[in-house]
Amino acid sequence: MAEHIVSARSYFAVFFALMGLTAITVAVAFNDFGAWNNFVAIAIAVTKATLVILYFMHVRYSTHLTWVMAGAGFFWTAVMIAYVMTDYVARGWIPVPIAQ
Repeated sequence: MAEHIVSARSYFAVFFALMGLTAITVAVAFNDFGAWNNFVAIAIAVTKATLVILYFMHVRYSTHLTWVMAGAGFFWTAVMIAYVMTDYVARGWIPVPIAQ
């Protein structure tokens, strides 16, 4: 199997994109978007993770099987985060009796 050689220009473009997204993350941290705070932070984080997976982990130039495995890992992580968030959101719904 022949390896795909990625140009340095691509790496620099991804690097500067990641630096730009990091600057946006810092800017977002100092502003209040109300209920959209978590959504904006997660959207930026997912974008950064996608860039790292595609370019620095070479998934973009890999076989379809690698795409499927990377997608399955990404999907499984999303499912686990969804379960954690449902637990976190539902914690205040049932009152807990205070022991005396």
